[in-house]
Amino acid sequence: MSIIGAIGSGITNFWGYSGYTPLGSTEASEAKPILNPNESTEKSPGKLSSPAECETCKNRKYQDGSDEMVSFKSAQHISPQAAAARVRGHEAEHVGNAYKKAAMNNGKVLQASVSIKTAICPECGRTYVCGGTTATKIKYSNEENPYQKARKSIDRQALVGANVDVAC
Repeated sequence: MSIIGAIGSGITNFWGYSGYTPLGSTEASEAKPILNPNESTEKSPGKLSSPAECETCKNRKYQDGSDEMVSFKSAQHISPQAAAARVRGHEAEHVGNAYKKAAMNNGKVLQASVSIKTAICPECGRTYVCGGTTATKIKYSNEENPYQKARKSIDRQALVGANVDVAC
């Protein structure tokens, strides 16, 4: 039985649910606490709970598994409504780190892409952002490499005399 059913007033209980349930009502003993406010209380067919009552969504945490210095190195909870923006921002940190790494080591970022992944909660059926990945390609020029030197020599021979100014 929830605190609301026992007290019979409109106070807010420790689950964040605020409402009035009259004393002696059978709904009070059957109602689950609202764990995720501003979510639908309708339970989908075949699901254990509604998005508002979903314990899995309430306890979902995000953590970064890379070796870079970025946010989410320790597991943190993000609300389902804010997860997309926070994950995009986190992946943007990885892209920024790639550009810094390339600039420090005489490189050039050829490609950087971010993919945001979604999943469906097995308890309530809500679609949520479950993470993201960043893929980057960086080209580093190595002037001491003998193959690079030979390539430049061949390019120089091919370009000599290619542009001629003729003043008549």
